[in-house]
Amino acid sequence: MNAAKRTERSGPAAEAGAPAKVAPARPRQPSLAQLRAFVAVAEHLHFRDAASAIGMSQPALSAAVSALEELLDVRLLERTTRKVLLSPAGERLAVRARTVLDAVGALLEEADAARAPFTGVVRLGVIPTVAPYLLPTVLRLVHDAYPALDLQVHEEQTSSLLDGLTQGRLDLLLLAVPLGVPGVVELPLFEEDFVLVTPREHWLAGRGDIPREALRELDLLLLDEGHCLRDQALDICREAGRTTGLPATTSAAGLATLVQLVGGGMGVTLLPRTALRVETGRSEDLATGYFADPAPARRIALAMRAGSARQAEFEQLARALRGEMRRLPVRIVEG
Repeated sequence: MNAAKRTERSGPAAEAGAPAKVAPARPRQPSLAQLRAFVAVAEHLHFRDAASAIGMSQPALSAAVSALEELLDVRLLERTTRKVLLSPAGERLAVRARTVLDAVGALLEEADAARAPFTGVVRLGVIPTVAPYLLPTVLRLVHDAYPALDLQVHEEQTSSLLDGLTQGRLDLLLLAVPLGVPGVVELPLFEEDFVLVTPREHWLAGRGDIPREALRELDLLLLDEGHCLRDQALDICREAGRTTGLPATTSAAGLATLVQLVGGGMGVTLLPRTALRVETGRSEDLATGYFADPAPARRIALAMRAGSARQAEFEQLARALRGEMRRLPVRIVEG
């Protein structure tokens, strides 16, 4: 082989004659809709429930997940006629997908906060034993003071609200505290006493000095499992020395039904002061009794994610709510 053949061509002429280099095609990236669909299925392990949770039709959700599997060239789900399971790869990638969606949510939240305060959407979660009695005050304040704020209310039990807050589905909560949840900041609003609601002819009806020890022997009606008010009532009974062997009947899914059962003579119950006028005003068969000081009480607060981009707004909202709630039968707690 001669030197000429061994010599590599260089310079413009050589470059002009060389074949053009073709840049490798960039791989396609999954869409947010595909990631949301996959994460929803990973959380619910049921296509219909997942589709309902994110407001997507079931065929569209199934197609989105299939497209994601094809795009990634990874089988994410194991489908059977009865159930859906995550594959080993699906379990790993579901964690990554949630991280991506959380980051996108944080980006949108930051963009919202960059605009003028008290504009855009705020998704407020409220527990059922607070919503009917405090929402009129909250909604009136928002309507009058923050007309550009789009407040969207979701009534759920505490565990569901906390899941919604930590996962970014909700922005702010109104509920009973303390929560003791890492990464959740509480903005206290007020404390309110519990009142004993009895049938009109009950021996404690109308009394203003009921000792807590009276709870040891009463036929106490409680809300269903999952309501924080049920847990608070049981804590009060334990503090009063009520033994675990005595019956505590769970009879109602809501306070309105609970109070009707009391009016029917089935027992007594505990109501927070803010609920008293609404719930006992519906029946002439009810009476109230008040506990001797210090009365059992609960604390109500707003709760937000630590480091929320709208923290300053939510703190201002808490201050405004404390001012509005001074007219209620509560004790304001300054933050």
